[in-house]
Amino acid sequence: MGTRYVNIDRETALLLPPDLRDWVPADHLVHFVIDAVEQLDVKTARVNERGTGSEQYPPRMLLGLLIYSYATGVFSSRQIERAAHENVAVRLLCADTHPDHDTLCAFRRENAALLGASFAQVLELAAGCGVLKVGGITVAIDGTKILANASRHSSVSYEHADKTMRQLDIEIAELLRKAEDADAVALNDGLTIPQEVQRRVDRKAQLAKARAEMEARAYARMQAEKQEYTARVAAIRAQRAACENEGHWPHRPSGPTPGPKEQYNFTDPDSRIMKTQGMHFEQAYNAQAAVEVDSRLIVGQRVTNVPIDQRQLVPTVRAIEPCVGAVKEVLVDSGFVSEAAVKTLEINGAGQSNGLIVLAPRRREAHGRSVKQLERREDPRAPAAGAPFAERMPHRTATAAGRLRYKLRQQTVEPTFGIIKEVLGFRRFCMRGESKAALEWTLVSLAFNLKRLHRLGADLNPA
Repeated sequence: MGTRYVNIDRETALLLPPDLRDWVPADHLVHFVIDAVEQLDVKTARVNERGTGSEQYPPRMLLGLLIYSYATGVFSSRQIERAAHENVAVRLLCADTHPDHDTLCAFRRENAALLGASFAQVLELAAGCGVLKVGGITVAIDGTKILANASRHSSVSYEHADKTMRQLDIEIAELLRKAEDADAVALNDGLTIPQEVQRRVDRKAQLAKARAEMEARAYARMQAEKQEYTARVAAIRAQRAACENEGHWPHRPSGPTPGPKEQYNFTDPDSRIMKTQGMHFEQAYNAQAAVEVDSRLIVGQRVTNVPIDQRQLVPTVRAIEPCVGAVKEVLVDSGFVSEAAVKTLEINGAGQSNGLIVLAPRRREAHGRSVKQLERREDPRAPAAGAPFAERMPHRTATAAGRLRYKLRQQTVEPTFGIIKEVLGFRRFCMRGESKAALEWTLVSLAFNLKRLHRLGADLNPA
């Protein structure tokens, strides 16, 4: 008996239209995304209400297409358009239609409100199917650097911009003198003096705009630091009057002039030079996430262009969606900790505790465990009620129970960033500007949560 092969026939036409659902497995992610998006309220989507022009794609389909694409590591609108022709799962989601990249770009750019509402609604779905606990939750907070859609080589420092502007003035004057000299040596072919002068004038105008922007940032920073300095000094003086332990005297505000190394990026002015892993400096944004420790779902997210995390604790906690209920514990590393931030979260306006506790080491701990740390030891004595913050805060993670709770941070938020960067492959924003980067981070978090629910086998339609 001869070798047998499966018959491959590309010529015979199908007598009946195929059911695309049969082309992907029943437990495929695309089915889960379609079912989830069908339960979302998309009334906030921007659509053409007049009915003029060409027929528009339903916003529910476009939203599902973006979520599925981001969940599978496809972020470019042109790549998503190509997948609508080549990927069977995407063709099922689109019902064999093919939205172009312009449509996808416009929908993603104009529907920040829809993405934010969908992020909250997915958390409500997670709570409804029992995956996410509501009320009294513990969240782990951290930030990661996501590259901006701009090169750091497109940046200029405040000092270098000034030097370049002076050099351009010299070159412009030299070109004008050359134009007045009839016996001047001709320029290379294709170059003219008026064009070279105009090019330098345009460059000088760009540098002047960059310096003005950096000066405006410095002035705004000085005003904010003045307010914080005044409030801190008033608090310390009040503590002295009450004979209480006082904190460190705050640093004086910076001046209105930018530092010589202040940077401005011509491609994405909102982005900043930030230190990334491996001690590299890149043009990036600081993406923050609050992850619930039991379900490991992102319950709060935001983007900032401030490189350090020292002042990000309060705004990130306040970015947690209200639908998840009250937060009981917040786990952060030492880079987030400040007395003012912890007091803002733990003490209400009446000066009473609101039930929230921040767990964080007072200083960065080295990796690994020493022999002394392996030995069993008694919990340290609790500090007195009036002890300074520098004594009260480290005691929370010095006890056995505190150390056990704090370990949940490295098991939740850090793996979340690892999955987003390594599994999904999201390392660079496609859109430019802080507001659009925040929009895209919301989409990434939404896609991550739905993929997480699918991996957990969540039932979106519980009995």
